[in-house]
Amino acid sequence: MVDLGLVFRRAYGPAVATLTRVFGDISLAEDAVQDAFVTAARRWPQDGVPDNPAGWIVTTARNRAVDTVRRSRRGRELAAQLAAEQRAEVAPGPERPDILRDDQLRLIFTCCHPAIRPEHQVALTLRLIGGLTPAEVAAAFLVSEETMAKRLVRAKYKIKAADIPYRVPGQVELPGRLRAVLTVLYLIYNAGTGDVARHDLCREALRLSRLVADLMPDEPEAAGLTALMLLNEARRPARGDAGVVLLRHQDRSLWDQALIREGQDLVLWCLRRGRLGPFQLQAAIQALHCAAPRYEETDWPAIVRFYDRLQAVQPTPVVALNRAIALAEVAGPGVGLSVLDGLADQLAGYHAFHAARASMLERLGQRDQAARAYALAARLARSGPEVQFLQGRSRALDAGT
Repeated sequence: MVDLGLVFRRAYGPAVATLTRVFGDISLAEDAVQDAFVTAARRWPQDGVPDNPAGWIVTTARNRAVDTVRRSRRGRELAAQLAAEQRAEVAPGPERPDILRDDQLRLIFTCCHPAIRPEHQVALTLRLIGGLTPAEVAAAFLVSEETMAKRLVRAKYKIKAADIPYRVPGQVELPGRLRAVLTVLYLIYNAGTGDVARHDLCREALRLSRLVADLMPDEPEAAGLTALMLLNEARRPARGDAGVVLLRHQDRSLWDQALIREGQDLVLWCLRRGRLGPFQLQAAIQALHCAAPRYEETDWPAIVRFYDRLQAVQPTPVVALNRAIALAEVAGPGVGLSVLDGLADQLAGYHAFHAARASMLERLGQRDQAARAYALAARLARSGPEVQFLQGRSRALDAGT
């Protein structure tokens, strides 16, 4: 028996992308694909599952969309145009992988158009490309389903009202637009970290990142983002489902070596290209972590050098925070703490900043201050496992254990 939910997740994005190309209307495409899945849920248990379930969904959705447009004012004209296109095609569009890939790429860039608000870009990408339900997208943003439904409607209205083109940007636009797409995928991945219940978001972000990297094989930043996700995913089995396991305490035999090799190969390809962007540099740092057989053998000086380069191209407080953590492993916790204290105004509301301070204070033997810093980090953290871990560290220091 086919898993209809799995078929939905795999076929929804390509089907919506294909129908959007054909009809030029995202809402029409969505409605038709959803109707096709309703029909499948009713007919497949009785008639049997077709040999190509995804192709069946696309064909059924396309027929449903044709029926819909025939009832509209422009119906006859559009129906005639579609019939002519079908006769001219050597093979139907939904069956051609090259057209399917191009359709998905066009839709990703449409979702991530700069005219659309960033939070709406992420939501729309998850819905239209990732195939997540409005309820799943709402859960990813910790908002109600009603609130998310309104966001999705507003985003799709913006595409229509602003006449945002359904196409891949030209060569002049591409570098700036590609960064928006990669940033959206990175945000989707981060939304799924730290909570095992939301790991589907990480898997979906990795799948979409692979898609973009495959569609744009000469874009090293796309490869860098994919490598970054692969190397993070490789260590997930050692982090545990119920809590937080720090890098220094992880059982490295649990790391997924196949994912590590794939990620490191991508990093090496990027390094040979020369000019490294932010995602490539982050991936290079993670590759060095994954290359160390033991925590004590980590090449911290090289990691600091990569953070220096990352800070030059992405001078954000979070990058400075991570650099300070690495610097503490090279020059000692006192030096790291001094750098962190210079970031206090910018990162006062960020739990990871206070957790890093707490760790360095603990290593310096300042247990009372470390306990208070851990407690503050716990109050600011949002992930349940992180809150429990930070509270546990604070209580342990208070108890003198």
